[in-house]
Amino acid sequence: MPHEIRFASFNVFNLALPGARFYEGQEPYSISQYDDKISWLAQQIDRLDADVIGFQEIFSQDALRDVLARTRYFRDAHHAGSDPQPRDGPLTPSVALVSRLPFAGVPVLHRNLPRQLAVALPDTAVPMTQFTRPILQVPLELPDGGTLQAFVTHMKSKRPDWNPGNTEDDPYHLGMASLRSLIRRGTDALGLRYLLTDLLLAQRVPLVVMGDFNDDAGAVTTHLVMGTGRRGKSALYERLFDCLRIQTGRDPSRDVGYTHLHDGAYLTLDHVLVSEEFHPASRYAIGEVLEVMYLNDHLGLRLAAASDHGQVLVRIRLFGQDAKPA
Repeated sequence: MPHEIRFASFNVFNLALPGARFYEGQEPYSISQYDDKISWLAQQIDRLDADVIGFQEIFSQDALRDVLARTRYFRDAHHAGSDPQPRDGPLTPSVALVSRLPFAGVPVLHRNLPRQLAVALPDTAVPMTQFTRPILQVPLELPDGGTLQAFVTHMKSKRPDWNPGNTEDDPYHLGMASLRSLIRRGTDALGLRYLLTDLLLAQRVPLVVMGDFNDDAGAVTTHLVMGTGRRGKSALYERLFDCLRIQTGRDPSRDVGYTHLHDGAYLTLDHVLVSEEFHPASRYAIGEVLEVMYLNDHLGLRLAAASDHGQVLVRIRLFGQDAKPA
């Protein structure tokens, strides 16, 4: 019998416990501010009603547990994630995954870049050897008895990556800081691609990657994660696909999804990618992407407790024992 499962990506915008300082120059949440924030997040999670949600900008997993406790549908959901590790420089948020599907194994948090990847950054002595934010990998049990590997990512933003003593008044400093930021995001993408490739070469396994890519679906960094340009056994081999582009119920006249507003521009920075097991042209398909939706009405309201990102929700139908539709 066919089953429908729903995946969502949710950048919660700085979820931290009250009184905990998470960014220099930004005041911690008061008790009332925290209460408003976790209430709004809980309501939005229930609106999504997804089976699996990948979260970004988590400064405290305990705070996320407080959110889940206020939901109607996720109080007993499985939860994976870890708090950010203090290190030199500003505290960097982590990611999390919450699932109503059972875990099929132990979640893995990838902090270090795979395959001993080390990338030099301009005017910086120490190469980049870790992801900007850790990548979370969670094996999940599907309703039809199969398994799926889910990844949650949050790549480096376009915010300039300043060196000590740099000033934004100096255009040369600004240019170099922006270049370092781009290289960091590209390295995040390459590291994730290595993780996906290692997994795909070892076995055929359905994959879902959810997260804030801080770039649109057509960007080089996003294409790097998807494996675009790969010429393998087929056009689908070892590639991932943007759910928006392969949904079976797609109506081009309704392609108005966006997840972020910046300087008056409507941007789609948050994506859900899937492997060829959910591509309609694949002979290995075990399901299809029915629909992609964006919850972004709150962005224009600029509510203090709300996220500054919209959420992406993807509906997938598993074929189960039924034959793949012709």
